[in-house]
Amino acid sequence: MSLEVNKAFAAVLTAGIAFMVAGLVGETVVHPHRLEKTAIAIEGVGEAAAPAAAAEPALDPVEPLLAAANVDTGRQLAGRLCASCHSFDQGGANRVGPNLYGVVGNHHAHLDNFNYSPAMKALSDKPWDYAALNEFLAAPSRAIRGTRMAFAGMRDVKQRADVIAYLRSLSDSPVPLP
Repeated sequence: MSLEVNKAFAAVLTAGIAFMVAGLVGETVVHPHRLEKTAIAIEGVGEAAAPAAAAEPALDPVEPLLAAANVDTGRQLAGRLCASCHSFDQGGANRVGPNLYGVVGNHHAHLDNFNYSPAMKALSDKPWDYAALNEFLAAPSRAIRGTRMAFAGMRDVKQRADVIAYLRSLSDSPVPLP
């Protein structure tokens, strides 16, 4: 019985030594050419992150589109993209995210009964104006570094305008359009 155990250990050790020798021979035979700079830049990783952030395109303004924005389309988009985490009715319960009734024109972290991220609480003196909502809806994690919101964002400025128009309608006295 002990001879069988010794054979098993010997097989494992032999395989390990064989793989190690094969690796050393491979490195000796093949000399890979190391690139001086990265071939593919991935945003937020390594040294290529700084130029990628500097080359970030400017966000299209949403204000010119708000007058023609469609509240019903915004309601549908919010229902599809936001309703799994947010409620929209007056006095509605918070979910994973806060209730969004009356958010437009209100300050960041506007509800006392919701546990906002420290990043959001730090902006509690700033209002959710149209530009801030546009930037946040485009890319929440880029607009407020450290937010807990896991939403990737909306690329289409027209869709953002529709959602903002819908959010604007969720108020007893909607904020005037720009």
